Amino acid sequence: MTTSDILRHTQESGDFTRLLESIPYAGYIGLQCDRFGDDIIFRLPRKDSNLGNPMLPAIHGGVIGGFMEVSAAIYLMMSQDTFRLPKIVDFSLDYLRAGLDRETYAECHLTRQGNRVANVMISAWQKSRREPIATARAHFLLDQ
Repeated sequence: MTTSDILRHTQESGDFTRLLESIPYAGYIGLQCDRFGDDIIFRLPRKDSNLGNPMLPAIHGGVIGGFMEVSAAIYLMMSQDTFRLPKIVDFSLDYLRAGLDRETYAECHLTRQGNRVANVMISAWQKSRREPIATARAHFLLDQ
């Protein structure tokens, strides 16, 4: 099955299983997606292998960053009318508080999309959206 077929299936069915299985890192960290109408909420379940500091315990910062970056790419793929794979150009991440050993969520918003470049804002939280653990900005190059 081609990438275009997987994206088409995901957009039409709302089932992210095939898409997530096609992204090895998403499977490694346990990334999950839930669609609510037009909104997609990304979920990072509690997982021992995602911990960076077992003393707190806290999620590794790289796992948080990877979770947010992959979430932004999936969000962008799902928000396009065409089946194009975005290429990350720039990713800027601000850690705001420790990501404790619990389920983590992320939400993305497309801030700008042209013919060649798209910008996505990402916010990750645990207990409350009003208290994000990290925010990020991602810039993607869109294939023509």
